[in-house]
Amino acid sequence: MVYIARMQGAPHILIVDDHREIRDLVSRALAKEGFRVSTAADGRAMQKVLSAGRIDLILLDLMLPGEDGLSLCRKLRAESSVPIIMLTAKGEEVDRIIGLEMGADDYLPKPFGSRELIARIRAVLRRSHESIFREASGQRPRSYHFDRWGLDIGLRALVRDDGVAVPLSTGEFDLLIALVERPQRVLNRDQLLDLARGRSSAGLDRSIDTQVSRLRKKLELDPGDPRIIKTVWGGGYIFTPDVSRR
Repeated sequence: MVYIARMQGAPHILIVDDHREIRDLVSRALAKEGFRVSTAADGRAMQKVLSAGRIDLILLDLMLPGEDGLSLCRKLRAESSVPIIMLTAKGEEVDRIIGLEMGADDYLPKPFGSRELIARIRAVLRRSHESIFREASGQRPRSYHFDRWGLDIGLRALVRDDGVAVPLSTGEFDLLIALVERPQRVLNRDQLLDLARGRSSAGLDRSIDTQVSRLRKKLELDPGDPRIIKTVWGGGYIFTPDVSRR
């Protein structure tokens, strides 16, 4: 079953959770704040909603019948940059890290309050919209080029020198922008949080490590021996290549 609250012009949020009570509670809370809301109980219903129209952000439960949230997140990220917030009943850090590794932009453990959820949604949407606005307003070049890669701002994707495009999550894109705009400069985790995530994950600086790990898997010839994004022990990270703008 898919429930849709229609509010023209408002951000459209898709809730994917197999518990009807949670879907209904979250839907009412979001609709009260002016969001458009669609809901789906599993991955198949989620795909139907996605094929029917634009979704601005997905709230994706980790534990779903059939294909689980992590697998769905990985597939979504391979073909789309739509922001994703993982919802999970598991509180261990490893589960949160796995979600980020699959491409989620943020996560929220259950149980959660509606005020915190709405704050997280607005923070992720704000980061996504600010990136799009900067691209549209010409505040950034159309692309950055380094090593064997181009970062295409319009596509929000990495483009390899053989033409293969690699999609990026919102978090990966924001972090890579922060790095390519400051090459050969050591940036610590706090600085990267400020530059890439607006401190929305304050107190969770290890999430930066996860995003760096994801970027290395996409950028590096050998992620175990990185040459592009190097770790500065006790300091943070440094983006080593020369960067050109076009």
